[in-house]
Amino acid sequence: MSSFVFAEKPIPMESGEGAILTARDGTEYLDFGASYACTPVGHCHPDVVDAITEQAKDLLYVQASYPQAARTALYDQLADVAPSDIDNVWLCNSGTEANEAALKFARSATDRTKIIATTRGFHGRTMGALATTWKDEYKEPYEPLIGDVEFVPYGDAGAMAEAVDDETAAVILEPLQGEGGINPVPTEYLQAVRVHTAQHGAALVMDEIQTGLGRTGTMWACEQHDVVPDVLTSAKGLASGLPLGATLVRDWVADGAASHGSTFSGTPVVCAAAGATLDVLERENLPHHAAVMGQYLRDQLTERVGDDVREVRGEGLMVGIEVKRGANRLLRELALNHQVLALPAGRTVLRLLPPLVVDEQECDAVVDAIEAVVS
Repeated sequence: MSSFVFAEKPIPMESGEGAILTARDGTEYLDFGASYACTPVGHCHPDVVDAITEQAKDLLYVQASYPQAARTALYDQLADVAPSDIDNVWLCNSGTEANEAALKFARSATDRTKIIATTRGFHGRTMGALATTWKDEYKEPYEPLIGDVEFVPYGDAGAMAEAVDDETAAVILEPLQGEGGINPVPTEYLQAVRVHTAQHGAALVMDEIQTGLGRTGTMWACEQHDVVPDVLTSAKGLASGLPLGATLVRDWVADGAASHGSTFSGTPVVCAAAGATLDVLERENLPHHAAVMGQYLRDQLTERVGDDVREVRGEGLMVGIEVKRGANRLLRELALNHQVLALPAGRTVLRLLPPLVVDEQECDAVVDAIEAVVS
């Protein structure tokens, strides 16, 4: 019996270490998808495993209204690594929950309902976050969703200026789109959005669920653009693959937030994993490593397959390769014939989101495999 939601891949996985996943039959795979960026410090990093083990010996669960050391420490760590002026933390279980909370907090803090999202954006699959996600194929089976959501072209500062007004509760966007195709935007665009939202008293919600935690070369992608949002959401690799999301907000949003909660808001074991993950990211300077390795990977791809693909783009270790034929078929060839795991981003983009610990040798092996399947 298998899940009726997920189409299972024919590779039963048994174990993982660093950037390597090992299947039940002993075959090793280079994991350049990291299950959608969920293992930033690599599979089964010993510090994370130790933190989980030690916390599990003492306390598995207590509701978030009771102070608990691992949770309290994580609140402080997240506030410390967040962009300046973002000091308030709410913990949940996933990225879509983090974005649901962001939308609720923005609506209650502004006493408005209008949300502006962007074309090709992806913010999750629950009913609120889904309403701000672009693709109709995700939304149509579940409509009607929440109303008063307006989409504007991603990267179009003029369209955003026209859309944001005194009725706007929030603008939600990714500083670099992931699911939409690994689409970067210029700094001027994000700074213009920051100006427009501030002028109209609307909250700027930056979805850093995939771009954050060092993936693009800094702890948060918005830092590269000198933009501080009112709300920043994180998840994916925050606890090295254990279920955890976070909604980080400025004081004015926190002060205006209405009642919200979650049974599993910051469980001790998951918080211990997240604390260890953040420690490793900072101690090993993995954001910088991601910037260096990402540049190396993109340079090698451009040199080796640039003439055989439409474009190589991205930031840090968030890389998109727009190909000339179906991405899914190429991904199957990579996995089954070259033992390289990657992801799609739409029908024509190969998406690479490896653990941030990858080295040049591993990048070279992946470039060899991609060259073999696209040329």
